This record gives sequence, structure tokens and C-alpha cells, in this order.
Amino acid sequence: MSAPMTDWIGRTELSQDVLRPEPARFMQATLDRVPTLADGDALPPLWHWFYFLEAKPARELGRDGHPKKGGFLPPVALPRRMWAGGRFEFHAPMPLGTAVSKRSTIENVVEKEGRSGKLCFVTVRHEIRASETLAMTEEHDIVYREDPAPNAPMPTPTPAPADAEVSEEVAPTQVMLFRYSALTFNGHRIHYDVDYAREVEGYEGLVFHGPLTATLLVDLAVRTRQRAPRRFSFRGLAPLSGMAPFRIEGRTEETGLALWARRHDGALAMTASAEF
Repeated sequence: MSAPMTDWIGRTELSQDVLRPEPARFMQATLDRVPTLADGDALPPLWHWFYFLEAKPARELGRDGHPKKGGFLPPVALPRRMWAGGRFEFHAPMPLGTAVSKRSTIENVVEKEGRSGKLCFVTVRHEIRASETLAMTEEHDIVYREDPAPNAPMPTPTPAPADAEVSEEVAPTQVMLFRYSALTFNGHRIHYDVDYAREVEGYEGLVFHGPLTATLLVDLAVRTRQRAPRRFSFRGLAPLSGMAPFRIEGRTEETGLALWARRHDGALAMTASAEF
């Protein structure tokens, strides 16, 4: 008999890396910016996802291009996996060139029955230290889902807010998706295999990365306030797929900025909050 998913709660994993400037410079180029970051510069918020990468042999990958389940993460039987959201607290800068360590702990595993079928939510807490100083804590929400039923109706989208104070258009390209997948060593086929994205996972087309959407939202907050936030959180609500342009938007609230991504059809794709 297999162990229950809750047996994975409390499991930990340790990893180490060095914040080499090259991935950060490559991200600047991916965003069509001049690559200027160098040793000593602070790593921008959420760019830590270019480090602590894991490379499994090809034979250990699942149908979706991710590593097969099991090991540190629980072996959830549901076939579809996506990034549901995250919460971050920034305690200290992470200068490029610094040695860093990450301690990851599985905080919770919850199995549910939703309108679209069975779901499993896994929450992982990461603590990142730069030169032994706690620099950032992250709570990472992963959701596992069933394959979509044939001819299943699309869920009714939630309209995005209409009171944005700042708004910018993002025009996805296949090169942008490829580069971000490469920077994060993300083999998930929904980002580069359009036939798989449509025919197996039921999307309109290639899917824009949820973490990249969150990164663009926190970047909008930084550029709006001219400083990094103390806390940031995001939650994915609907996919950005089919390579259609979308908008990243925000408005002032008491503790900082409310942020969101608006799809081309006006639907709310992601919500976020930045506290300063």
C-alpha cells in the first residue's frame, strides 16, 4: 500500500548555489533591456528562480517534461501540474556573486474535489540565505489536476478590474517563452509544444509562464514605486495562452499596490499584491 500524501509534510531538502550574474543579465536581455547587472548588484525580486536548478536525466522525465513525481515532492497521481501562487517576504538584499543556500520544506498537502475534478494542492516553504543571512522566504503553491474532459465547457472567467492607475501591454513571443524556460530549466511542454498544450492539456495554445507573469507584475511595482517591496504575493486564476497580448496593471492601496494581469478578452488571469 502506498503512503498517504500527508506523509510528505515536513520533508526538507537543502541546496546551494552562487548568484552568478550571467542568468540575471540573460533575463535583462529577455525583457529587451540592456544587460548591465554585475557582481555586487542586488538580484531583482523573483529572479532567484534562475538559481538552485535541478537537472534530471531525460529518462526520469514524465510525459509533460517535468521530472517524474516522487522524491522530495509527493507522488501525486494527477497528471497536470501548474504553479498556483506564492507569497514572499524580502528580508535582505541578495547581491550577485554571493554564495546562497536554500532550505525547502513541504508545509502542506491537501486533496480536494473541485468543479473540474480531483485536485491536490502542495505548499512548499523555501528559506534562502545569502552569506548566512536570511534574505527571503517563499511559500510556493503547486496544484495538480486531472486531464480536461473531452468537450468540457470553459470556466466562466472573472472580469479584471477597470480602475487601473498604471497599465502596460505585454506581447508574448515564442522566443520569450523559450528563453524563460531555458533560464529556469523548465521542461514543461505547455510552454513550447503547441500540439501537446492543445491536444493533451486543453489550452488554446502555448501557455505563458505563471512565474514570469508574477515577475512582470512585481517588476511593474518596483518601477512604479522606484524600490523593491517588503512583501509580494500572487495567485493564478486563468491561463494566459494562445500567444495573445495581455496587460499588466495596478492601482494604489493602503499598504502598497494591488496588481493584476488582464487577458486580451478582459478576463482576470492573475492577481498580486506588493507591500512597501
